[in-house]
Formats: sequence, structure tokens, C-alpha cells
Amino acid sequence: MKSVQVIKPTKLTHEEGQHSEKNKKIVSPYVRVSTDKDDQMNSYESQIKYYTNKIKNNPEWTLGNIYTDGGISGTQTKKRDDFKRMIMDALNGDIDMIITKSIARFARNTEDTLKYVRRLKEYGVGVIFEKENINTLDMDSEV
Repeated sequence: MKSVQVIKPTKLTHEEGQHSEKNKKIVSPYVRVSTDKDDQMNSYESQIKYYTNKIKNNPEWTLGNIYTDGGISGTQTKKRDDFKRMIMDALNGDIDMIITKSIARFARNTEDTLKYVRRLKEYGVGVIFEKENINTLDMDSEV
């Protein structure tokens, strides 16, 4: 009978350049413009391109769904279908991090901003507000 040599598995680390897709954070951009004027729509398209590249170029992130609400005011969330879909996807575990241009792009209403950021944080989902340089998972308390 032949003897079998058992080779123990080794875990590859990120430093070895073998970062598994499973270990990457799923990051989804949220893009919103408040009007459908040409200059706003150019900003809309530029933001989508910017965040797609930013996420793809970060070795610790993988691009999730891109959520967009074009030509819709940020004062209320009830008409922002993609925003609502993004929140549900995050609460269902499909997103680890949301990245957006600014707090004002996420929501113009302070009460809505706090409500959603707190709820997402309960589920371990962070929001990065680039303009303000805030990552809600890095915060010890609210600003």
C-alpha cells in the first residue's frame, strides 16, 4: 500500500499578492444630481466614471452595483428609487461600503442622513463622504 503525504493548506496573505476576491470589500458608489441640465448630467457621468476607476484601482475593494438618481432632489428619499434600493441591498449584506461625493449628495436632509448612516453602521456598512473626508466606520462618535 502506498503512503499518502498530506500537505497542509497555507493561507495566502495580501502582501503576497494573492488577495482573494472574497476578502475584498464590496464598495458601491452612490451618484446623484438634482437636475437634468446638461452641466449636471456631465457631472453625473463624470462621477460614475471617477468612482468606477477609484474602486477598481483599490486592491482591497471590488466594485458593487452603482446606484444613481439623476435629476432628483436630495431633500426627501421617497422619490429616490436607487437610493432606497442601495439601502436595502446594504442591509441585505450585498454592500460593505458606500462611497459618495459628499453628504449633500447622499441626503440634503440632516435627519435622513443620520437615520441612514446609523442604520447602515448597525449592519457594519460604512459610508465614505469624500468631500468631507469622513468614513462613518472610522468615527467614534457622530460629528
